[in-house]
Amino acid sequence: MTIDTPPTSTAAPAAELLDVDWFDPRAVELRAAMDVEMGERYGDRSLADLGEEALTAFVIDPDDMIATVIAVVDGVPVGHAALRALGDEFELKRLVTLEGYRGRGISRALIERIEAIARERGGTRVILQTGDRQPDAVRLYEWLGYEPIPIFAPYEPITFSRCFARSII
Repeated sequence: MTIDTPPTSTAAPAAELLDVDWFDPRAVELRAAMDVEMGERYGDRSLADLGEEALTAFVIDPDDMIATVIAVVDGVPVGHAALRALGDEFELKRLVTLEGYRGRGISRALIERIEAIARERGGTRVILQTGDRQPDAVRLYEWLGYEPIPIFAPYEPITFSRCFARSII
């Protein structure tokens, strides 16, 4: 599957949110697109330089994933978010909206859906990790009421992490 380029129209069609399996090909492709973008932002940094624990910090066990949600616009997958059980916490993972679709409220809608799932599961807050080269993400999280928290496990070795939490009760 190839992710299409955004439409040239200035009208912003509404995104449909779909609950999908972690291995859904559209979700896999959206995560791959995120990996490419993060590679461009952080490519000059080596996690190996930060130690063995840093190398495994971003490894995701699919069994820990509670939910995967994608956003689709006119049949095109354009956004992704997932929820992971991390100890007794709920962590927002792998939030991405493709560049041509940003600024339309898709990321906000994905986060709201993830928070609703966490709340349905008895969660009282959602935590997340991002990095210092993602000011756009930091602005979004702060705008949505997420507050900075100390770097949490497993991200402690990644010194350029920025971590946030938001109460969902």
